[in-house]
Amino acid sequence: MVHHPKAGSDLIVETDTIAAISTPAGIGGIGVIRVSGSKASELAHAITGKTVIARQAMFRSFLNGNGSLIDKGIVLFFPAPGSYTGEDVCEFHSHGSPVVLNLLLSRLQELGVRLAEPGEYTRRAFLNGKLDLAQAEAVVDLINSSTAVAAQSAMRSLSGEFSERAHQIVEKIVNLRIFIEAAIDFPEEEIDFLANSEIALTMKQIRQDLTELIDQSTAGCLLREGITVVIAGRPNAGKSSLFNRLALQDRAIVTPHPGTTRDTVDVTIDVSGLAVRLIDTAGLREISDEIEQEGISRTRQAVKSADIVLYVIDSEQGVCDEDVQEIEVLDPARCVIVWNKTDLIEETRPALASETHSQTYVSALTGLGIEKIYKILQRIAGYEVNEEGLFLARRRHLSAMKRASEFVARAQDALERQSAGELAAQDLWDAMKSLDQIMGTPSSDELLGEIFANFCIGK
Repeated sequence: MVHHPKAGSDLIVETDTIAAISTPAGIGGIGVIRVSGSKASELAHAITGKTVIARQAMFRSFLNGNGSLIDKGIVLFFPAPGSYTGEDVCEFHSHGSPVVLNLLLSRLQELGVRLAEPGEYTRRAFLNGKLDLAQAEAVVDLINSSTAVAAQSAMRSLSGEFSERAHQIVEKIVNLRIFIEAAIDFPEEEIDFLANSEIALTMKQIRQDLTELIDQSTAGCLLREGITVVIAGRPNAGKSSLFNRLALQDRAIVTPHPGTTRDTVDVTIDVSGLAVRLIDTAGLREISDEIEQEGISRTRQAVKSADIVLYVIDSEQGVCDEDVQEIEVLDPARCVIVWNKTDLIEETRPALASETHSQTYVSALTGLGIEKIYKILQRIAGYEVNEEGLFLARRRHLSAMKRASEFVARAQDALERQSAGELAAQDLWDAMKSLDQIMGTPSSDELLGEIFANFCIGK
């Protein structure tokens, strides 16, 4: 068993050898099987009949136990610790046939290999000190990136920029805590916490650093998770036309007949790097048709769970009592009134007697006002277009940083109001422990299991 220097004494790395198909399911030109563990080089020899050379691409035959040919391909061997997992790693690059890959995987199992669990390679990389926990999480975030900005932000986290920023803050907290505890242990020095401008300045800098990192990470959370936007309204208000215009493709059926949309239709679009899941819905009205009733029921469910609702009104027809009733139950903070078909009216633009709901004017037919809707979505979501410096953070990262900021604020208060060095030192300790959870010093297998369970097999 190998103990990880960062992870705590109760976290250990199993040394059994694992294998999995690392390329996506389906047919492709190339398929890759990754083997990690102490027997990787032995297995490569058993499969190919020849010794492997470290870090050299070798063209080899892949053989069954009886010597028959499975396939021919490339073998790569990375000895520990210079591999992704920190263990001996061997990769078999064959043709991308699922049948061939499974034959090769079965042969490895015959030789004593265990099939890898989801995320087990990256978990071993973490436990062997190759990645910290934030970097490990960034691996799956990079794989799942739905926009180019999200991918770039995930890469910043994977490369260690996010962890380094957090680590720099931790260092400042540690140094400040050491100074305060030294003053407590040596009272003859008579350090006046309140009068010491260096302490106050450091406290202020730490809180500012945390605020900046929280802001960047909040935007990163939006990049990672995206938002769900539901288009709702009465029949024939132009919801499907608006959906198609925003999506830049004809996904929803558009006809002059009410009730055309019977079910929700969705598409994910890229709004300046923010992934927006756009959902078109059935028109809201009283109807006896059972199929349309089910569509309206699904509309209400979608509206309830949406991050933002675009409630569409036909500008030519104007607002009706049913519109007012529907809008009244929507949260003004996440609802936008969209007056559509403004190209058909000449008089003053209509408006809803509401000071709380945002309102905008568009023509889904001509595209007028569409760019403004994109900006409104970004504003309500709290997303600022800033590709530089964003990290694809997670909710747990935000929680940890906010807790750390609260502890630092308490420490500052303990010094300024009470000159209580002991309380300040304890608060700074708690702040440091909160930030440590981002980079990965948890001693709980349960937390690690929860994180790595979201990875795909082979990563």
